[in-house]
Amino acid sequence: MKTFLAAFAKTLKQKFPGPAYTGRGTRRNISDARFLMLSGITVLGFAAAIVTNRAVPQIADVAMEPYPVGASLSLDRNQLYILVLAGIILLYLGIAAFSFFDQDRRGKFLKRVPFRFAIGLVLALWDVLGTKLLKLPQPFFPGPARILEPFLMEPAYLFQQIQYSLRLFAYGFAIGVVAGVLTGILIGWFPRVYYWVQPALKISGVIPAVAWMPFALTLFPTPFSAAVFLITICQWFTIASLTAQGIQSTPKTHFEVARTLGARTPYLVFRVAIPHAMPQIFTGITIANGFTFTTLVMVEMMGQPGGLGYYINASKVWSAYYKVFAAIVIMAILFSLILRMVGLIESRVLRWRKGLVKQ
Repeated sequence: MKTFLAAFAKTLKQKFPGPAYTGRGTRRNISDARFLMLSGITVLGFAAAIVTNRAVPQIADVAMEPYPVGASLSLDRNQLYILVLAGIILLYLGIAAFSFFDQDRRGKFLKRVPFRFAIGLVLALWDVLGTKLLKLPQPFFPGPARILEPFLMEPAYLFQQIQYSLRLFAYGFAIGVVAGVLTGILIGWFPRVYYWVQPALKISGVIPAVAWMPFALTLFPTPFSAAVFLITICQWFTIASLTAQGIQSTPKTHFEVARTLGARTPYLVFRVAIPHAMPQIFTGITIANGFTFTTLVMVEMMGQPGGLGYYINASKVWSAYYKVFAAIVIMAILFSLILRMVGLIESRVLRWRKGLVKQ
């Protein structure tokens, strides 16, 4: 088997030569045969979930209602579940192919092999207990196929709720980041601003954002603008605090060197203090995003005419817990993607730290 994998890898390298490994990083070289073997293991759990779904008979009496998809195609929830698992397998195989020609990417991809394999086995067990046998308490713990059913049942309506949540998050996130960074710069640079604003920042920071909801609904003309205000408050405190800490922690020697070279105050702020505070600024944005998503869901559950929180609340009233789980899965995916985007921007802006700090 190892001989076959080695020969297959050699053929791939001959047909698709990649960039030579330059020895960056501290990871040891991963052989081609080992990488191909572990790449197979990373999707083996999901393949086992597909095999389990097809091999284990449906013992519990569960209706698999087909839904129209397109003009001449219909799918039931179990077929969609199989397609999703197959898509995950293809996705990871594509990432593995992309990572094949670079040792750094190989190491990053293989770090999660045991986790992916375990997730596939968990899905297989969950499918058997939650769908095939219905051993889990129903309707509180539906099977994975059941959770995917809202994507077939009401895709347009579900997409509307996703759009509403993303629009609400985007407005609150943008305003909160701008307000937080500007406040942090003012607090960190000007002692008088620090004297007057820092106490108010500390007092407001310990108050949960949703506690301001009655005042926001009274002061703002629409529920949407009130929700944007609450999300902005949630972002503002964390980002402003960490930005101010980053500005204030800039070594005096940096300013002295810049002044010796003729730098004025604008240069000291924008070219010395703010670049030094960038790691803290991105840390604040990352932390604030977690609080923001929590606030977003709570706000939508308590007065918004749409959004994933609203969808969860409405589904809970009708005991449609599979829809609740579907919304939770969507939120987890969206939050992960948003954090990933912030991480990519951070890596680009702070690329000078590569090799200087622990990654």
